[in-house]
Amino acid sequence: MPLSVRTSFRFPLQSSLARREVLIGALWLLVPIVGWLLNMGHRIMMTHRMQHGLPAWPSWRDHPALLKHGTITFLGMVEYHLPAILCGAAALKWEIAWLHAIACLLWIAATVAVPGYMSHYCFSLDPREVFDPLRAMRRVVQGGRAYWHAWGITLLALASSFVGLAAFGMGFLISSVWFWQVAGFSFATVFTNAFALEPDCSSDKGRPRLPADPVGGTKTRTRIGGPPAERDPIEPQTHGDTKEQNHLP
Repeated sequence: MPLSVRTSFRFPLQSSLARREVLIGALWLLVPIVGWLLNMGHRIMMTHRMQHGLPAWPSWRDHPALLKHGTITFLGMVEYHLPAILCGAAALKWEIAWLHAIACLLWIAATVAVPGYMSHYCFSLDPREVFDPLRAMRRVVQGGRAYWHAWGITLLALASSFVGLAAFGMGFLISSVWFWQVAGFSFATVFTNAFALEPDCSSDKGRPRLPADPVGGTKTRTRIGGPPAERDPIEPQTHGDTKEQNHLP
């Protein structure tokens, strides 16, 4: 479906299984650092599954792999923002006012570039996709207006997530996980479509195998930003609901 506020906001909440995984992510945030990295890895694997025509959920499994993917993408963020951090530190140490402005501009540029590697890493799980800021920025430019549309949705979701503060700490943990999934889905939709990140676009050689799903029933394949594929009678369903669970409502 076309990227919109409605489809992005509803994506993490579209089924009982999806909502359950949001709650699991919120509980993991109670574990400092590791919980955040696991949530990042969860979003990577969720997108990876959809890009390869599999249901987005369940993705809370193989926690060592989730921690690995979350750590790799976090190190990419550190690399991209390091110039801004160093520039800001120099501005503070030597009290150079104009360096603060440069540090802010570098931070904004790094933040804008980060989504340029996320979707490609989700597709291939190849760390080489992460640590190339210039290539990531080129992809951002190629994303065009759709990329900035995704940013608009992301910022609106960020503002909305603070509603969780009304439910004290746990409410904000839940709304934070929801926000990051909305952001991940929005940017993944843009770059998956712009660069045709589909299984037949690259060789399967060296690509990690996806974990097998439990046996029983049928399930619906998922494609990011497009209509769901027809039911595959061979593959099993991972959730007991009779409704189709793993495509946009």
